[in-house]
Order: sequence, then structure tokens, then C-alpha cells
Amino acid sequence: MFITEIFKSIQGEGTHAGLPCIFVRLTGCNLRCTWCDTAYAFHGGQKMSVDEVFERVEALRGAAVGGRLVELTGGEPLLQQDVYPLAVRLLAAGYAVLIETSGERFIGQLPKAVIKIVDVKCPDSGEPGTFDMRNLEELTSDDEVKFVISSRRDYEFARDFIVEHSLAGRIKEVLFSPVHEDPNGQWKGLEPRQLVEWMLEDGVPARLGLQLHKIVWDPALRGV
Repeated sequence: MFITEIFKSIQGEGTHAGLPCIFVRLTGCNLRCTWCDTAYAFHGGQKMSVDEVFERVEALRGAAVGGRLVELTGGEPLLQQDVYPLAVRLLAAGYAVLIETSGERFIGQLPKAVIKIVDVKCPDSGEPGTFDMRNLEELTSDDEVKFVISSRRDYEFARDFIVEHSLAGRIKEVLFSPVHEDPNGQWKGLEPRQLVEWMLEDGVPARLGLQLHKIVWDPALRGV
């Protein structure tokens, strides 16, 4: 498989936010979201075997008491078939395994024990309509669905989607994450307070998700 980076940091998003986590970022993505902050993972990467990736994860964990949380991310990790045996290997070694995916790929082949964090692309992403609707039937009570929101239009889409498909109560959490403004000015962000006001006004059954790693470190910094 091709790997862009493997590093240890804190989990920045979702219900595991703030916990120590080892990230395995796979190379390649077939979508081009307007606000993508990991475009550096589209190409290149280092070719590694499942064993080599596993050994690197083990080395990063070291003798730490915690650190048994691993996220497989990208790019789009489900584009590479070796992600499946890698997930099995990590689970067998006692790791809690998260996978963050765009929602465009079918998640049904993943081990049930993998915690799926599945995006549904909103209109302003530039990739609306790419969500594989079969994924709704594969989600479990341990999984999370995330909407990255950059405008009122995105918010209304997300709000209506979770109602139409009865997501609240079916999965662990629905996440609304405001787009963080690009440090280089390529796209504008959405003020978190604005998103919160909309959520409170409508009583949306969702959790606000802020990218903690962009608060702790420089938003443009890689490997955190």
C-alpha cells in the first residue's frame, strides 16, 4: 500500500477527540472537495507492506500505557485493498481502529469492530451526491456520520438529511463540523458560533465538532 505519513498525535475530531491516537494516512483520493486540507495526500507516498505499517504503529506506541487508538485515514483509505488486512491485524493486536472515509466507498467489507467515521458531502464541498446510500444500512451504533459545513445551504442539507434518514439514535453520533478557513486564503471558513446558533435554533440532534489539532497547532502544520 502507499502511505503518505504515519504519526502520533491527539485525535482532533469526533467522539474520540482529545485522546492520544496514531494516524496512518493512506495516499490517494478520487474526490476533490473545495475545502480539502489534505491535498498533499493525493499523490506520491511510500510503498509499505501491511507488516511494515503495523511495525511502525507498534514503534510509535512504544511502552505507553495508552495509545491503543489508531485511525486509518487519507486521502480515501478504502481505495487501497490492503487497508482491510491492516485493519484486521490492528484489531487482533488489541487496537481500537477508526477509519475516516468520504462516504463514496462502500464500507460493508470492513470488519464490524472497526469504528467508521463516514462523511456525507454537502453541496458546497463540490462533491454532492457522491455518498453511497448503501452505507446507511452498514452503520452500527458505534459509528459516526460527519457533515463538513461551510454555509447555510450546507447546514440545511445536513439538517434535512439526518431527519430524512433517521440517523439520530441509529448511530453513535452525528457530527457537524464547520469548515476551518484556509491559512493561504484558498477558501473561507464558517464561524463556529454561527453554526451553533443554527443548531440551537432548530434543535438539531447533532454534536458540534471542532478540529482540535488546528487549535493546538498551526492549522497548516502537517503530521499533527
